[in-house]
Amino acid sequence: MSLKWAKRIEELPPYLFAEIDAKINEMISRGVDVIDLGIGDPDIPTPSNIINALKEAAEVPKNHRYPSYAGMFEFREAVSNWYRERFGVNVDPQSEVVTLIGSKEGIAHTPLAFVDPGDIVLVPDPGYPVYSVATTFAGGLPYSMPLLKMNNFLPDLESIPEYVCRRAKLMFLNYPNNPTSSVTDIDFFKSVVEFANKYDIIVCHDAAYTEVAYDGLNPPSFLQVDGAADIGIEFHSLSKTFNMTGWRIGFAVGNKKAISGLGKIKTNIDSGVFQAVQCAGIEALRHYSVGMAERRMIYQERRDIFCNGLREVGLDYFPPKATFYVWFDTPRGVSSKDFTSRLLSDAGIVVTPGNGFGKYGEGFIRVSITVNTERLKEAVERLKGFKF
Repeated sequence: MSLKWAKRIEELPPYLFAEIDAKINEMISRGVDVIDLGIGDPDIPTPSNIINALKEAAEVPKNHRYPSYAGMFEFREAVSNWYRERFGVNVDPQSEVVTLIGSKEGIAHTPLAFVDPGDIVLVPDPGYPVYSVATTFAGGLPYSMPLLKMNNFLPDLESIPEYVCRRAKLMFLNYPNNPTSSVTDIDFFKSVVEFANKYDIIVCHDAAYTEVAYDGLNPPSFLQVDGAADIGIEFHSLSKTFNMTGWRIGFAVGNKKAISGLGKIKTNIDSGVFQAVQCAGIEALRHYSVGMAERRMIYQERRDIFCNGLREVGLDYFPPKATFYVWFDTPRGVSSKDFTSRLLSDAGIVVTPGNGFGKYGEGFIRVSITVNTERLKEAVERLKGFKF
């Protein structure tokens, strides 16, 4: 049998983080002590109250059956209450919230609900690769919005050609931003709402990192802007906020028709989130401040350790106000790929090349500070001894 992949698979570049995993395994097999600063996977344990809630819920027989496609009403109600308490935003748990198997799943399925072949989707560059890949899977055409340092890594909406704007169906945004760690404010979101209304574009805001912020900053929700709920949806994940990456639970909130469209895709593709995990999610959201300040302080300390190290070796970086990433410039004349490869082979440090997030990520490196503090200090010492 001559097995042949579909074109969408054949033309798909290797998933960035799968490639990084392969390189790590290769180095470890050779006996190298590898420090992995590549993937944003929190090392801090999930809070014990959340774990205990899962244990109790797993003993309840009704939770072993198929869950609701949209998610337990109690979970969606907890989401609604959290939005009101955290952002001052009211969302209807019945019609404006849908439970996701992690926000990545919802982001990946959204273009299937709204994009026809040949439609344009505006995606940030550099940006989370799933925005572009999901667009391509739906038959859409990703159009890059450059995120440049001189613009604080915000897209210049006025520079997008008129013909592109008129063909665009969706726009993906992500603040606080992965990979650049840039943050934004309500004024920028207001300009996005005006832009989206002018061209009839659905805004999809990936807000996974709003709770990982420093120096007293509380990043806003896109839905805090008047009119945002008329043209947009927002994705959240419990992964980054509560160190629950492996639990696979998130949610989307916003425009009723958009939520309904995403829900219709999910009804035909998946069978929802294990209810015991949703019960744990309810506990997390109801007591979301438990341990939050401590977790932020841990990441802030790590941020300062790594940024001080970059300063000592003379590498420019974008000062992170949120996320657990540090985005820094490669040395002059050195590509992202070459710097990454040499750092791994010569110092045993795994980082992510900026061009893995798009064309405009070239010349940058992303580091994740989701390793323990002593290990991060060791990485800094290795970096100081690295010849570039």
